[in-house]
Amino acid sequence: MKAEHSLGPQFDLTDWKKNIGLFLSGQFLSGITSMVVQYAIIWYLTRETGSATVLSLATLLGMLPMVLLSPFVGPFVDRLDKKKLLIFTDIIVALFALVLSIVGTVSEHFPLWLVFVSLFMRSVAQTFQMPTIQSILPQMVPQKELTRVNGQLGMVQSANMIIAPALGAFLFAVVPMNFLILLDVLGAVFGVGLLLFVRIPKTQAQGEVVHVLTDTKMGFSLLVKNKGLWYITLLGAAFTLIFMPAVSMYPLMTMDYFQGTVGQAGLIEVIYSVGMLAGGLIIGVFGKWKNRMIPVLIAYFIIGGAFALSGILPGDQTGFIWFVLLNAIAGLATPFFNTLLMAMIQQSYEPVYLGRVLGVLNSLMSITGPVGLIFAGPLADKIGVEKLFIIAGVGTVVCGILNILISAARDYDIQLQKKLATEKVEDLSDPQ
Repeated sequence: MKAEHSLGPQFDLTDWKKNIGLFLSGQFLSGITSMVVQYAIIWYLTRETGSATVLSLATLLGMLPMVLLSPFVGPFVDRLDKKKLLIFTDIIVALFALVLSIVGTVSEHFPLWLVFVSLFMRSVAQTFQMPTIQSILPQMVPQKELTRVNGQLGMVQSANMIIAPALGAFLFAVVPMNFLILLDVLGAVFGVGLLLFVRIPKTQAQGEVVHVLTDTKMGFSLLVKNKGLWYITLLGAAFTLIFMPAVSMYPLMTMDYFQGTVGQAGLIEVIYSVGMLAGGLIIGVFGKWKNRMIPVLIAYFIIGGAFALSGILPGDQTGFIWFVLLNAIAGLATPFFNTLLMAMIQQSYEPVYLGRVLGVLNSLMSITGPVGLIFAGPLADKIGVEKLFIIAGVGTVVCGILNILISAARDYDIQLQKKLATEKVEDLSDPQ
């Protein structure tokens, strides 16, 4: 039983481009409507309560399922029909949106508890959807195209991040909240409708009995046994821990340190997303590097340098202009870190085990985020918000240096490509 790498799915790929095109289109339509509603709910809570505690709780509800449930989601992703799983989670989110809309129509205000339940269920659905989408891509495209298609998926997600805030702000101003929430239902109709025409091959594990704890332990064991990827994961978790406090302070950095406006705070988010879209486009078109760890390591240093320099800019509008430029550069580099690593992970395990590994990996990568957020506010108040950007930048560079010094991590993709090439030769010599 080969648990560490895979030659890819054994099915006819003559029309794989049409198949993946339908899939990405569905992800774009369901993703953008979902993000618009997500922004609208947060803005509604801000307008109605004006409470930092309420907003913090809403943010926490959006993060906890990913941290707590991800390790146990993987076994279900491997064992269940992935298309049905994506359809089911889309429908669940749409149903909760429908209930919230109806209650908001018959009541004067949306009950806060119901808003929180809706946010929590959206996050639970995303916790299932993320490893499902990550694990099915290797089954839908040829191995040599996997990096490029991951880049195209990153482009879709970046485009959603660019369009959703502006579209959401416009709709929030002109459409009653109880009707705006129904966009989630419309998005589910588009997403599910297109997904019905997408062909997703089954894995050998599909239909087997789920043993949650045993399967989760297996996913963790497979990740730890793969030393190079294990070190990369630990460094990625450290990067998230250092990086999240600065990321959460973007509005404060813009409005307090650079003395900017709310509009400028929104502009920074858009600029970063535009940079990510450009980076995803480069990967989507040219993503065939022989050693993908090289651009990953370069991304560490570009992101780290951009954040460190942001923290030493003058606290005025001139500094803000440079801040915009540095964020565009950091955004451009981000997909090279996220997308290329995901492509390597997808090629490192057979589809039958991939969901379990991704569940554990996503949890490890996510768990340090809330920890970093806990210290973000007090640290910013004590040392200044701009110092958090210096810490994040220097820490990111240190993570990059450690990745270079640890040979198993630095040379991971070289070794992976050798294994895949050897396996391909063996497969060609053995017709069975």
